[in-house]
Amino acid sequence: MSGALMQPTALKPSTEHLALPFFDATHREISTRLPDWANAQDVNESDDRAACRDWVRRLGDAGWLRYCVSAEFGGTLPQLDSRALVVLRETLAFYSPLADFAFAMQGLGSGAISLGGTAAQQQAYLPAVARGEKIAAFALSEPQAGSDVAAMATQAVEAPAWHLNGTKTWISNGGIADFYCVFAKTDAQAGSRGITAFIVDKNEAGLDDSEHIHVMAPHPLATLKLTNCKVAGNTPLGEVNGGFKLAMQTLDIFRASVAGAALGMARRALAEAIAHARGRTMFGHTLADFQLTQAKLGEMAALIDAGALLTYRAAWMRDTQQGSMKERSVAAAMAKMTATENAQRVIDMALQMHGGLGVMVGSKVESLYRDIRSLRIYEGATEVQQLIIGKAVLQ
Repeated sequence: MSGALMQPTALKPSTEHLALPFFDATHREISTRLPDWANAQDVNESDDRAACRDWVRRLGDAGWLRYCVSAEFGGTLPQLDSRALVVLRETLAFYSPLADFAFAMQGLGSGAISLGGTAAQQQAYLPAVARGEKIAAFALSEPQAGSDVAAMATQAVEAPAWHLNGTKTWISNGGIADFYCVFAKTDAQAGSRGITAFIVDKNEAGLDDSEHIHVMAPHPLATLKLTNCKVAGNTPLGEVNGGFKLAMQTLDIFRASVAGAALGMARRALAEAIAHARGRTMFGHTLADFQLTQAKLGEMAALIDAGALLTYRAAWMRDTQQGSMKERSVAAAMAKMTATENAQRVIDMALQMHGGLGVMVGSKVESLYRDIRSLRIYEGATEVQQLIIGKAVLQ
């Protein structure tokens, strides 16, 4: 974010889509309370790391992080609910992409514990995540292993305690997290079938998370260096050599929510464009009077709705277990690909409509232009989603 403060706005996200049959009263209740709360916050976002800590605390105090864990461990709902995550992320991203980031990483960073952790691991971490007392992180990517997860080089050895050696990079919340869910090779010859997950606490000897990565839309990212680093509790997270499946299951839950965040940014860009078109005068008319403007706004609205319908379908399929696991994964891939790509187009058109004001540092559409770009890459780049969909079509 480029501004010092998250400025309150008179603009509010549309809630008409919540009348669709994909949603129920739980999701509609979120949409009635969250906008006013989010808009009332005055977080200083000039320092992304301090701001994320502040957002986690605020989200925890207000009870929003309770949607990141199940009721058994202090959550609001019986299980992780993809539709709730989508509604939350869409709304938060409308106001502050950094708030959305802080929320999402609490869920993604602890998701593997929710899905595969022992009772002791779940009790040790999940209630604190829900309260905003522990910041979570998900450490999968490596310098030479992004989309190709099986190429990871980080090793885990039990001799007799579990220790990790290797490098993880592009780790969200890196440097501010209280714990990391780290994936490492436990069988170097088994490819994706030789990966295991582990929990590494912040202050563990052998963990260096001080190498920050600076990106065009600032948010906490770091490279982790693991040197004979001991695993928390000396216990794997989930089954030994079952880490790849655990990672994919975690990503599948949150992939549709990435699309939700893209929708929130796109809806904000459209709202900014509409407000600008109504207020900007040219040649004795408002910008909104011109047919070219009307056509662009119409295209933007259609692009948002196309991504939204795929997103809500994917979240609904996951929550209600519609179709096979493969069909649900394909639906999530379609949602993630379409919503993020369409949001990029919508925000670009909004910036173009603003003219010179659109590229001025500190304007909302300028910051959205930077914020949206990474969503087409992380948690599975667009090209990876295309492959998932294409292979399914051929089958």
